[in-house]
Amino acid sequence: MELKEIQNLIKFVAATGVAEVKLEIDNVKITIKTTLEGSTPEITYLQQAPMQQSLPQAAATTLAPAAPQAAAAPVAVDESSKYITIKSPIIGTFYRKPSPDKPMFVEVGSSIGKGDVLCVIEAMKLFNEIESEVSGKIVKVLVDDMSPVEYDQPLFLVDPS
Repeated sequence: MELKEIQNLIKFVAATGVAEVKLEIDNVKITIKTTLEGSTPEITYLQQAPMQQSLPQAAATTLAPAAPQAAAAPVAVDESSKYITIKSPIIGTFYRKPSPDKPMFVEVGSSIGKGDVLCVIEAMKLFNEIESEVSGKIVKVLVDDMSPVEYDQPLFLVDPS
């Protein structure tokens, strides 16, 4: 990957408003983190992986699960422990509406029941409805509409009472 392509990728990520993007091509790993308020990149890491094939795969499997857990921990600490976190069951693009001209599935303050559709996550051109496994009231939506989400990423906070 050339420097110009990396610069274009940084500009694209900053323009979309995504908080973090990780990309791995062959033996090059790129992580781009942007600030939530603005559109300027905060941190960009370029890491050259060793050429040995078995070692990077083992390291990737060890390090990959640690990052989402570390990101999820502050949410649990910041919010009251009485709330239930609904997490993404798949990787994809998060949508709060069934289509652009329809209303959102749920808003902050909406009462939900078990089995109610909360959002849609698009993965490989398939739109997967994400249903609630709990009843309660939506306290907070943790992901912006049309944002990429990762497996086990917190999406909603629900007050079960």
